[in-house]
Amino acid sequence: MTRTLSTPPAMASGSLSGAPQPVLTDDDGLLLRPWERADAAAFLSAYQDDETRRWHPNRPTSEAQVEEWFAAYRQDWEREKGCHFAVARDDGEVLGRMALRGLDFDDGVAIAAYWVLPAARGAGVATRALAVLSAWALDDVGFYRLELDHSTRNHASCRVATKAGYRLEGTKRNAAVHDDGRHDMHLHARVRGDR
Repeated sequence: MTRTLSTPPAMASGSLSGAPQPVLTDDDGLLLRPWERADAAAFLSAYQDDETRRWHPNRPTSEAQVEEWFAAYRQDWEREKGCHFAVARDDGEVLGRMALRGLDFDDGVAIAAYWVLPAARGAGVATRALAVLSAWALDDVGFYRLELDHSTRNHASCRVATKAGYRLEGTKRNAAVHDDGRHDMHLHARVRGDR
């Protein structure tokens, strides 16, 4: 079905796919870069961690499957469906994952998602990486609104979102299934102009 907008799209198609996926940095040597084949073991190890598994019910089970995910991530970029980044130190060590998915160019909205490996937790890595991703998406790419949600039981993710400038907007009741059943989800958002 074809639909016609009564208003122009918030963002033009080609805003992302017209160029290679960038490498984003912060002032302290943190990199957000495209996933590489050599990252498969580190990526898989995240999903072997109990805390990551608790909050992320979709998970790979082998390095071969991780490589399939990486290929899908590259296709997401090319099709302007998502932006998936490895969070790494400048020496290449993978610390976590940042992503934008559900890219809506008509309304200028995207959904942020993330996790951090156990060794990198508690050092502000997730907050710094989310701030870098958000500044790029809002200021450089041109999104107007970024959303993220997390289980109301995931207090660490709530702190990350709040510290990165995502305001808590409400609770989505019974909105997601985790291994232990249905969870209410907090909805956070950051809009262009928020600081």
